Amino acid sequence: MAEPTFRAPKGTRDILPPESGRRRALVDRFADSAALSGFGEVVSPIFEDLGVFKRLGESTDIVTKEMFDFVDKGDPPQHLALRPELTASICRAYAEHRPIPPWKIWYEGPQFRYEQPQAGRYRQFTQVGVEILGADDPQADVDVIALGARFFESLGLRQVTLMVNSLGDESCRPAYMEALTAYLTDRVGDLSAQSQVTLERNPLRVLDSKRDEDQSIIDAAPVMVDFLGGETADHFDAVRSGLDELGIAYEISSRLVRGLDYYTRTTFEFAATALESAQNAVGGGGRYDGLVEDLGGPATPGIGFALGVDRILLACDAEDVFAAPGPSVSVFVVDVTGGSVALDACQRLRAGGIGADRAYGGRSMKAQMKVADRSGAPFAAIVGEDELAAGEVTLRDLRGESGQRRVALDDLVSDVRSLLSN
Repeated sequence: MAEPTFRAPKGTRDILPPESGRRRALVDRFADSAALSGFGEVVSPIFEDLGVFKRLGESTDIVTKEMFDFVDKGDPPQHLALRPELTASICRAYAEHRPIPPWKIWYEGPQFRYEQPQAGRYRQFTQVGVEILGADDPQADVDVIALGARFFESLGLRQVTLMVNSLGDESCRPAYMEALTAYLTDRVGDLSAQSQVTLERNPLRVLDSKRDEDQSIIDAAPVMVDFLGGETADHFDAVRSGLDELGIAYEISSRLVRGLDYYTRTTFEFAATALESAQNAVGGGGRYDGLVEDLGGPATPGIGFALGVDRILLACDAEDVFAAPGPSVSVFVVDVTGGSVALDACQRLRAGGIGADRAYGGRSMKAQMKVADRSGAPFAAIVGEDELAAGEVTLRDLRGESGQRRVALDDLVSDVRSLLSN
């Protein structure tokens, strides 16, 4: 076989059936879960003004290294970027359209980051997520976290750990940042070269390092929860109490800072412990109470999460749950009389809400039956010269033991529907 002239770009791939059907089923499951909690879908542009994403934080790798950005052909030209995440786009939409708060929305779609591909991580990847804008009640945090936890349960996943933390706010974070900066500066020579650079930009980002040489220093660093006070401490206590009341297990992870600078107060992450890789996070989120204001909107509290579809499916594989959906075709029509009956029968079945397919090109009975078997359809509707003359089809069970029988073409839909119901 000749080599193809072109291949999918590095870090991307073609998702073919049946895996594409499995991904669609997962997104549909998430959509149902979000709708049950009162969330409506928002569809945002895949690219935005570069400035929207710079609000993610000038010290984050997403902004400094990973964005796909370009200048368009306008006059004057505009500097745009493919979205690396969706929260900033949602906050831009809120600032632009000013919906009535609380605004509860969910989303799904591709994001883009220029990073080294690995298992469950691609340069084009799909996320699902939710956001609540306009509510600073800690019970909103609990609702959001609970939606994520229950969604994983609905997929059959049992080895998912929820980690929660608080990053404080302007009332207590300055004191923590001062203590953290002093601690890391005293040990700067022992940090990795990358973390030494990060320390200059944002000491908090050092806690996000996964490099081995940084871990002992990170483990002994001051923790934000020791600096919480007043309303910030009360908020975190209320979140924990709400999770306890709902019976949602969690761990306090005092080093959890997530990868973006906009987080404040509640942060959380879901880790799939069935995945052997150190990169086992399947999603997470937190509060971002200043982001809408940074994008030109009114001061608006926000809480949300994003879940990675690719990593979730890897976790499902590891736990052997949420298999690809079965075949969508229930009847494969085999017509050796010219194909016009197959055309008619398929349209009748589809109009009746029954998946149907057929072969093309006037192939032999044997060849068409092979295609019918590969289709996964439980039944074949066979049309030969005898059936054509009688206005009938032979309905054959391809997967069970009920054999075959002749039925009138006009009764095909009702007969198949009865068989499928049984």
